[in-house]
Amino acid sequence: MIEVYTDGASAGDPGPSGIGIFIKGEKNAEKYSIPIGMMSNHEAEYYALIKGMEICIEKGYKTVSFRTDSQLVENAMEKQFVKNPAYAPLLEKAISLSEQFDLFFIKWIPSKENKTADELARKAIIRK
Repeated sequence: MIEVYTDGASAGDPGPSGIGIFIKGEKNAEKYSIPIGMMSNHEAEYYALIKGMEICIEKGYKTVSFRTDSQLVENAMEKQFVKNPAYAPLLEKAISLSEQFDLFFIKWIPSKENKTADELARKAIIRK
């Protein structure tokens, strides 16, 4: 099973944003630090999840376990519902991508367990 740690960060809300994705495979690890423009922190969290799924699909990973420190994103994926309609298109995209895996899991983790993805997300903001 592939473990994927994702995080989104914004310098302001909204502000310059970045995402970090850390993929732990059986034999290797991959790191992605990607600037994503101006958006809110919550939007950045969704974009991190979506981009992480897109990368896994491109690489042919079929069984994935995503870890996020965003309770908002984890709850939305588990319940397949968002309170804020602004996030609905992002949730729809994430659900659609999740259906392309044989097995897809998402789990909330505390920030201290997501340090690598957090550093990658912050680095993406600095690179702007």
